[in-house]
Amino acid sequence: MSLATHPSGSGSRLRLAVVAAAGSLLLAACGSSSSGGSVASDLHDQLPEQVRSSGVLRIGTDLSYAPIGFKNANGKPDGLDVDLANALAGVLGVRVQFNEVPFDRLFLGLQAREFDVVMSGMTDNLQRRDGTDDQARKMNSGVDFVDYFITGTSIVVAKGNPQKISSLDDLCGRTVALQRGTVQASLAERQAGLCEKTRKKLTIQETDTDDQALALVAQGRAAADLSDTPAASYAAQQGRAGAQFQLTGQQMQAGPYGIALSKEDTALRDVLAKALDRVIRSGDYDKILAKWGLSAGAAQNAVVNGGF
Repeated sequence: MSLATHPSGSGSRLRLAVVAAAGSLLLAACGSSSSGGSVASDLHDQLPEQVRSSGVLRIGTDLSYAPIGFKNANGKPDGLDVDLANALAGVLGVRVQFNEVPFDRLFLGLQAREFDVVMSGMTDNLQRRDGTDDQARKMNSGVDFVDYFITGTSIVVAKGNPQKISSLDDLCGRTVALQRGTVQASLAERQAGLCEKTRKKLTIQETDTDDQALALVAQGRAAADLSDTPAASYAAQQGRAGAQFQLTGQQMQAGPYGIALSKEDTALRDVLAKALDRVIRSGDYDKILAKWGLSAGAAQNAVVNGGF
């Protein structure tokens, strides 16, 4: 994937190329989209029978990744994914049920049919679609994606950047922290191979959540945290547990977030893509992104399996 600079906040659109287990249950009732969009009966009728008859779209998500998905001060689901899921459900005439699951167990829950889709700031890439690991070994049946947002990876360091990190190469000989199961884990593994050639070992510390990775940086036990740019920027703006952070270097590996579904669920995939297009055209999509300061990552339209 190509490199891109950090979003400037100007609201300019990044255009998405068309070419190309059990947790607590948190319910959110929806009869219309969050910004006033109306139910489209034609789309409701295209939903799979199970979703249509139950009136519920079950979503697996990791609610520890502000501002994408997290629990607010009242303990309720909040963030970009939550607002967008509610808007989609409103167009489809169903409710959403958020199933809170650690990020690295989301695929297992999807395969076990514990929920219908995964919506958790998950990057659409070829590995996940094919169900392979970094060595191209088959790990599972893979998934399909409906892409809805574009972002990349950023480097988060302690305020003042005490170890003078400005690129991945600067991490050689140091420790980097990151959430397990993420695209950042693969990125760090590749960088570790490059660091070996310089005889400066890169130590990778994987954690259950990004907050835990940030804590290691705050404690001086890791030089940096690798995270998706929205979460990295949020941590730099808001801080974590009294610690302050900043971004350094350039955003890397720009690509789309996607709603993940079983490859067998083509009907649900296609109706979700149609629903997303309607939310985009209604203007609700832009309002949701603006609310979270994420307008620079807006997709022009819904795309199925558009990641690289």
